[in-house]
Amino acid sequence: MARLRLTLACGDYDRTRALGEGTIRPDGIELTYLRLPVEETFFRMLRHQEFEVAEMSLSSYVVSLQQDPAPFIAIPVYTSRSFRHSSVYVNAEAGITTPADLRGKIVGTPEFQLTASVWIRGILAEHHSLPIESMTHLTGGQEQPGRVEKQALNLPADIRVKRVEAGRTLSDMLARGDLDALITPRIPSPFAARDPRVRRLFDDVVGAEQAYFAATRIFPIMHVVVIRRDVYERSPWVAASLYKAFALAKEEARKQLYDSSALRFMVPWLNQHIEEAERTLGTDYWSYGLESNRHTLETFLHYHHEQGLSKRLLSPEELFAPESGESAVI
Repeated sequence: MARLRLTLACGDYDRTRALGEGTIRPDGIELTYLRLPVEETFFRMLRHQEFEVAEMSLSSYVVSLQQDPAPFIAIPVYTSRSFRHSSVYVNAEAGITTPADLRGKIVGTPEFQLTASVWIRGILAEHHSLPIESMTHLTGGQEQPGRVEKQALNLPADIRVKRVEAGRTLSDMLARGDLDALITPRIPSPFAARDPRVRRLFDDVVGAEQAYFAATRIFPIMHVVVIRRDVYERSPWVAASLYKAFALAKEEARKQLYDSSALRFMVPWLNQHIEEAERTLGTDYWSYGLESNRHTLETFLHYHHEQGLSKRLLSPEELFAPESGESAVI
């Protein structure tokens, strides 16, 4: 019997590698896996819907749900999760030593709707009394000029968002002091080059993120997996088939990662890091599915709505194909 041919655009992750290598195959599907940088995947999927299945920014996906009809439907697979206290960089001469010092400052971000930016702005507002309206937000290319929002945004008037001047980049502006701070998921080039003019807002990033988790029990979700709506409507079964395959691939990666016979990655204390993560976050800290991530999703959706990116407050159930949330029990 012929298998349904689908193309998946996704990053190169240990937790999805078995799908790319074909050692795990979704039931009834012949999968072509394109390993692409996340920015390229998101841009091509949001602008042109080139792929049947793709990794997608959680924020971009929620924004897309406001279209009629919505172009995608997601499954509760989280290809990327990350704490984001490490994503705030400041100019060393801007007089910023605490989150409160960002009040009244100009804060850059490549796109206002980036998931990482939504998370850290929400955290700063909720846990550090720094409302989004207290800063001016500047958007544009981080390392190359000309980046624009992938989707049209209709923000409240009290949220001040401006475009960077033509030909300029956020990283260069931060180093020169033309920008007070930068929120970004990618390490800016001046910081990577150890430029003393740029430092992180939180000096003890791990300590701050561990304290955040202890207070909230949240390990932020960054990306989901979306199916193009026309594909899903023709073949609703693909949601459950893909979810099952992604879950199996993640478990396979976990087994291979925690292997002391030969380190899989060039991290000297890899297994000890895994053990420490499980002591801190629990053994299932990278869980898929809806229920085990309900609190995290509700928090994000609250931030997204509060920041003017979604017209109404969505529930987690509205994000996912219902077929992907249940499984048979024997």
